[in-house]
Amino acid sequence: MGDETGGVEGMRVMSRCCRTAAAALLGVILFAVSGCAGAAPKIEGKIGALDPARILSDTTAGKKAKDNLAAFSKNRQMLIELDEKELRRMEEDFIKQASVLSPTAKREREESFRRRMQEYQQKVTELNREVQEKQKDVMDGFRDKIETVVGKVAKRLGLQIVVDSGKGGVTLYREDALDISNQVIEEFNRDYP
Repeated sequence: MGDETGGVEGMRVMSRCCRTAAAALLGVILFAVSGCAGAAPKIEGKIGALDPARILSDTTAGKKAKDNLAAFSKNRQMLIELDEKELRRMEEDFIKQASVLSPTAKREREESFRRRMQEYQQKVTELNREVQEKQKDVMDGFRDKIETVVGKVAKRLGLQIVVDSGKGGVTLYREDALDISNQVIEEFNRDYP
């Protein structure tokens, strides 16, 4: 029995030693972490937020850019619609004349229609590509102007960083007081009337 009591008592002493060692280790870790955290420099700065979509829709240059894109797209759409009308006319003529055409003439008209349809599809693809390129060019140029104006406003206000707070932007939350969109719109309209 003496051995059992000594064994249980030994286990208790061992358990207390482990707890003491664990507590000491935890204290060292907390000291090290708090020491590291206290040594880190505190970052302070002024931040602004901006909604680029508002700049596009609420500035004179933005409205002009949107109007130009709309006119360009409408022009391309009209070209597509003209080709669609031509294809419909060809199809209707073929249907009307199918009963009087020889088998060879039918094949030739069908082949002609297929070629015309392929040309139409290629044209649609090309015109869509043109519209996308135009949008990219206009938006890239507009974005460059936004960056220039935002830089001027940010410097004037003493901001160190301006984040995108629009839909699709990186900002999940911001206080309304951080929004500099109105100042940027005013400056933008002065710089790009």
